[in-house]
Amino acid sequence: MERQGSAKVIAKHQPKQLRTRRNDHGAGRMNIQPMRELVRRRGNYGVDAPYVLSGFAAGGVVLLGAAAISTWVVHMPALAGVCLVSAAWMFAQVASYLYTTRRGKFVVWAKLLSAAGLRGDERIVDLGCGRGAVLLMAAQLVPRGTVTGVDLWRTIDQSGNDPELTRRNAEREEVADRIELLTADLRAVPLPDDSFDVVLSSLAIHNLPDATARDQVIDEAVRLLRPGGTLFIADIRAISAYAERLRHHGMADARTRGLGWRFWYGNPFVAAKLVTARKQA
Repeated sequence: MERQGSAKVIAKHQPKQLRTRRNDHGAGRMNIQPMRELVRRRGNYGVDAPYVLSGFAAGGVVLLGAAAISTWVVHMPALAGVCLVSAAWMFAQVASYLYTTRRGKFVVWAKLLSAAGLRGDERIVDLGCGRGAVLLMAAQLVPRGTVTGVDLWRTIDQSGNDPELTRRNAEREEVADRIELLTADLRAVPLPDDSFDVVLSSLAIHNLPDATARDQVIDEAVRLLRPGGTLFIADIRAISAYAERLRHHGMADARTRGLGWRFWYGNPFVAAKLVTARKQA
């Protein structure tokens, strides 16, 4: 982690307007995003925790090598069969991981955000925004609002994690006029209390070193959320602990649920879950 509390604002951008269209009743202009539009990404969002994917792939290659040795060198066909089955399992996990990081998570978040009942003028913050997978999708849904992304831009958490790449993705998604990027520790975000209508986080908080640090991020999320606002956190572990911490703060309707196979990072044992809650007015 970078030093706690360090912060740097990285330019608010100005450019292309996101396409909007009239609602079915013809009243005013509003941002109506069909599911396929939200899922179809134009930016490059990298790979989540690339070292894990590399580990799965390397394991598969090693097991194939072991199968070859077992077959032609030591002549143990039973062991070769076990190695081949294990290699197939490793490569299946590679396929699942790639699907989730390149498409599956976008499908899930598109459904979540589409069902969030956004008016289009909200202020939203994404804690641990990375290259903008969730940040920029949210920005598409708030043409009259703003979305702030906070991160320390660590490449161990996401390949090529860099604010400049997030900026380029914002331009490709035509939402650069409504985002701000902030370099800061998630445990001490230098923004005022009650600043945002919606707090988002996807696969970021588990990267903190221990339960105390993760609690501090949840505390910050509650502090930043305005009364009546809503919180959505997706993560691969500690979701129940997040929910308990939210209840400790008096958050209403703190609930957890699974997000399905599209959010499996290789297998169902590394599956993302969701916690949602509302800050009481």
